[in-house]
Amino acid sequence: MRTPAIAVTGLGMITPVGNDTKSTWDGVCAAVSPARTVPALAGCAIDFACVVDGIDLDAEIGRRTAFRMGRYVKFAVLAAREAVADAGLDPAGWDGSRVAVVVGTSSGGSAHLTDQALVLERRGPEATSPAGVLLTIPNMPAAEIAIEMRATGPSMAPCTACSSGVTALSVARDLLATGQCDVAIAGATESTVFPIAMTGFARSGAAALADGDLSRLSRPFAADRAGLVMGEGAAVMVLERAADAEARGAEPRALLAGTGATTDAHHPTSPHPDGRIARAAVEAALRDAGWRADEVEHVNAHGTATVRNDAAEAALISRVYPHRPPVTAPKGVLGHCMGAAGAIEAGLTILTLQRGVVPPVANLDA
Repeated sequence: MRTPAIAVTGLGMITPVGNDTKSTWDGVCAAVSPARTVPALAGCAIDFACVVDGIDLDAEIGRRTAFRMGRYVKFAVLAAREAVADAGLDPAGWDGSRVAVVVGTSSGGSAHLTDQALVLERRGPEATSPAGVLLTIPNMPAAEIAIEMRATGPSMAPCTACSSGVTALSVARDLLATGQCDVAIAGATESTVFPIAMTGFARSGAAALADGDLSRLSRPFAADRAGLVMGEGAAVMVLERAADAEARGAEPRALLAGTGATTDAHHPTSPHPDGRIARAAVEAALRDAGWRADEVEHVNAHGTATVRNDAAEAALISRVYPHRPPVTAPKGVLGHCMGAAGAIEAGLTILTLQRGVVPPVANLDA
């Protein structure tokens, strides 16, 4: 069965450099990281991160419902609102039974689980939040979007660590291709800037430690890279079959041409050093799209700024794309947004294609 063309008709983003798509793009192109000290991390080995700023999340969401949402859920809902508006759609007028929501996350509401555990220990069960369960379970971004958007089709929350966002896009594409929905709201969200998570990354050796200018700590592909800097945020897209988008007069931002997925099955945190399993995923995506490798004109890299990941990824890119297409790595600006990273970077790739501009790799001093 030939997969129908799938169009991206809407895009919404909230990141450490912007509370919508335009400001995020402008911030990434400026190539300056907003990494700063975070008061809630005082006393941690890592007390800094790239965080979403300049927005009253509860006011934007609405205080009557914000109380039951974790920070990462609020990100997703706001990004979804922007994406649906960008697509020119109105939930009041669509058939919600034909709308799917696929929004991934890596850690879900882990921050709230630890908060509630402390409240329980120190103040007893009556002091815990009645929304405690809702604050922690990872399907709540998809669920809250479905509630707000009156979307009663399939709803799910892929959890594949840093690839959760691109997994969500792939799943949404499959739902559209097989006729299980007509519109898919898809992407990912994450907020892991809390003491337990930051301590864990410090202990693992994967994170950069404070050393001078915080804005220069995340250095993807740099020879002196020293580890990742934590970020947070969300990106959500509206996907439709291209024929359906055309029929309603929508102008697609991009087409989702192909996907591929593999698992290294090598180590819990380190990629396989020769990158052969990751290469198989790239080659599968190319086959799915019906493209040759030399037709690829741009690569948006994972680029975590860790020693092993960047070495393996650089080797992979050079092997698969010997014609050397322009490469960017947004984590130099945004930090590592964990489960949301792939969705955010997919959104930035769409903007790169639309605007004909490849954002620079921040802190990569050639």
